[in-house]
Amino acid sequence: MKLISEDILIAPLVSELSWSMQEEGKYTFRVHAKANKIEIRKAVEDLFEVDVVRVWTQNYNGKPRRRRVGQEGHTRSWKKAIVQLQVGQRIEIYQ
Repeated sequence: MKLISEDILIAPLVSELSWSMQEEGKYTFRVHAKANKIEIRKAVEDLFEVDVVRVWTQNYNGKPRRRRVGQEGHTRSWKKAIVQLQVGQRIEIYQ
């Protein structure tokens, strides 16, 4: 399956930690579960026209949840990517 840039980056993740990391040039995104670091780097460079220095990824497994008596399930598994840009570059997520 060939992924395009719009399919790889799902949404930016906003939390206190990710907001403070933006001062260091690091941005956090929810990404497609099968995307690798090279594809994530190319997608960020294509969509935001910036130069990526480094990419970190983390996989999150779904948490178990109970729906009703006798029915158990879990939340969806997902992948997070932290992208570091070259010094002096920014991504305007919220304008």
